[in-house]
Amino acid sequence: MAHTSNIVRVLNVTKKFTLGKEEVFALKGVNLSVPAGEYLSIMGPSGSGKSTLFNMIGGLDKPTSGKVFIEEVDVSQLDAYELAWLRCRKIGYIFQTFNLIPVMTALENVTLPMVFAGVHEDDAAKKGMDLLALVGLSDRHAHKPSELSGGQQQRVAVARALANDPSIILADEPTGNLDLTTGEEIITLLKNLSSERGVTVISATHDYKMLSVSDRVVWIRDGSLERIEKRDELSIDVGGISSRE
Repeated sequence: MAHTSNIVRVLNVTKKFTLGKEEVFALKGVNLSVPAGEYLSIMGPSGSGKSTLFNMIGGLDKPTSGKVFIEEVDVSQLDAYELAWLRCRKIGYIFQTFNLIPVMTALENVTLPMVFAGVHEDDAAKKGMDLLALVGLSDRHAHKPSELSGGQQQRVAVARALANDPSIILADEPTGNLDLTTGEEIITLLKNLSSERGVTVISATHDYKMLSVSDRVVWIRDGSLERIEKRDELSIDVGGISSRE
C-alpha cells in the first residue's frame, strides 16, 4: 500500500486534567503521524490515554499543549464553527454504542450528516440508499434502530460515517457491543473501506481481532506512546498477542 502524505500529525501533545488539588496528565508529549489511507489501531489498557488521544485526533477535545493537524490544518486553533465544519466534512465517527437516533429510520440516520452539510434532500436520499447498499442493508432502510440487531445498527453507523465522503473514519471501540462473528464482519467492512476507498481508518480498541487488519498498531501506556508496530511485526494467536522476536 502506497501512502503519499500524512493526513494526521500529532506533535508533542499533552493533556492535563485537574482532579481536586492534583494534576493528572492523560497524555505526556505524544508524537504520531498517520499516512493517508492507513488503517491504524490505537491499543492500550483502560486509563492509558488511548481515548484521550483518539478525541484529540477527532477534534472532540483540545490539547493542553502541542498541536494536532488534520490535512495540515491545526485543529486546536479552529473556532467552534470551523471545528464543526471540519468534523462534518472531513471526519466520520463510529461509536461503540452506535449513537443512532431512535425515532429515525436507518436511511434518515445515514442522511442526517448530509442535511447538516446542506445536501439537497433527494440527493441525500439517493446517496443514503447507496451507502446502505454498500453495508448490505438497503432492504432495511425503513427500519428504526430498535428494529435492527446490534450488528445491523453498527452497519448503519458505518454508512452514516461515510455520508459526507470523509478523509478519515474514527472508530471508537466499534466492536465493543457486538458478538464475535458480527464484530469480525464490522472489522472486515472497515478494512475494505480503507483498501477500496482510500479512507484513513483510526480505531481505538481493546479488540485484538482488529490488529489482524491493521497496517500499524500504536500502543499507549500511562499517557505515553510506548511503541508503534507494523502488522508483520506482530504475532497474533487465540491467547493473545506479542511482538515477534
